[in-house]
Amino acid sequence: MKKPAFLPVASDFLKEKELEKIIASNVIKLNNICEDRIEKSNILETEKVYYFIVTGGTEAQVLDLQKIRDKKFNDEEIVLLAYESNNSLAASLELLARFNQIGKTGKIIYLPESENTKISEVNILKLNGKNQLSGCRIGKIGQPSDWLIASSPFAETIKENWGADVISIKMAELKTFYSEITEADCQDNFNDLTTNSEKIIEPSDKNILNNIKVYLAMKKLVEKYDLDAVTIRCFDLVLDLGTTGCFALSRLNDERIIAGCEGDIVSTIGMLLVYKKTGKLPWMANPSRLNIKNNSLILAHCTVPISIVDNYIIRSHFESGIGVGIQGFFPKGDVTLFRIGGNNLDKIWLATGEIISTSKEEDLCRTQIEVKLDSGRNVADLLTNPLGNHLIVVPGIFRGLPIN
Repeated sequence: MKKPAFLPVASDFLKEKELEKIIASNVIKLNNICEDRIEKSNILETEKVYYFIVTGGTEAQVLDLQKIRDKKFNDEEIVLLAYESNNSLAASLELLARFNQIGKTGKIIYLPESENTKISEVNILKLNGKNQLSGCRIGKIGQPSDWLIASSPFAETIKENWGADVISIKMAELKTFYSEITEADCQDNFNDLTTNSEKIIEPSDKNILNNIKVYLAMKKLVEKYDLDAVTIRCFDLVLDLGTTGCFALSRLNDERIIAGCEGDIVSTIGMLLVYKKTGKLPWMANPSRLNIKNNSLILAHCTVPISIVDNYIIRSHFESGIGVGIQGFFPKGDVTLFRIGGNNLDKIWLATGEIISTSKEEDLCRTQIEVKLDSGRNVADLLTNPLGNHLIVVPGIFRGLPIN
């Protein structure tokens, strides 16, 4: 029987040379599973196609490609090929979560492991969140990022199932506040951030000052709309202002204003829940790499609250290479990982484990931890029925979720 073809899908940030380099580095693993490479223009010319998810930010592309496939191959199983870098795994989790939501069957093949890796039975718990966040106000600055195809519920769903109000705020309002803030307004935060960092690698003083302007603009919106939590479509900052929101979100969380990136309202709800329940600050991160034999995973993102790490380096934002990203170093210790999701936000994936290492790899988001899960949960569960691409990390063993 002829093997399926693979179709590489990458974000616009990735240059053609880098795309070919990544494909070449994975070609042996790809050829063990797939026979030929095809391009988007030939998507209907082969009986079976596996999507090779080369980078994050590709979810909307794959949805559109599958809509084309559905015209001819409507009932096919959708297969996503993920590998260990460039947010490939996180994007694959978000995609499979969305396909599950709309009633399609699919799976993720994780290239560092064999296709025949034994997957344990998935155990997604039912969650009773009704009124857990009653009276809370969650600001949504701009729309959710285009790739959050499984993480963009209606405000009515959030109100009905969690009791929280979603306050929509236009990005233009943030930009207005941003334009009014002077470098002098930023100086105290600049001194604090730079003096306490271990070192600064890529960002210039101007890059750092612009990030602080985003923080001060967001704080003005939090005060204006009396928000308990906020999330922002942060890649618009990259495209429109040439800066990033990583420091802003890090600092707001340090100030106990729960802040999530990418406009991910679902993860922001999860962060707010864990903070209200435990008083501990959470961190929103991408599952970036799995070690199924060791039952561990690497989580990475650029927005970690500085108060929950031992030390930090000021870096650029990973995907874009501009602005500021926070590279924090966690102490070893117990952590809880969880994710809410489902069409009605009534499901939860929950695991406890231990941080066993931190790393500084250049092909992942800046802050990186490896978590070994306890024996009651298998990391391979994430490949079969995920709820979305981000997981919430909270130090300690977290008990007391409102689970039925």
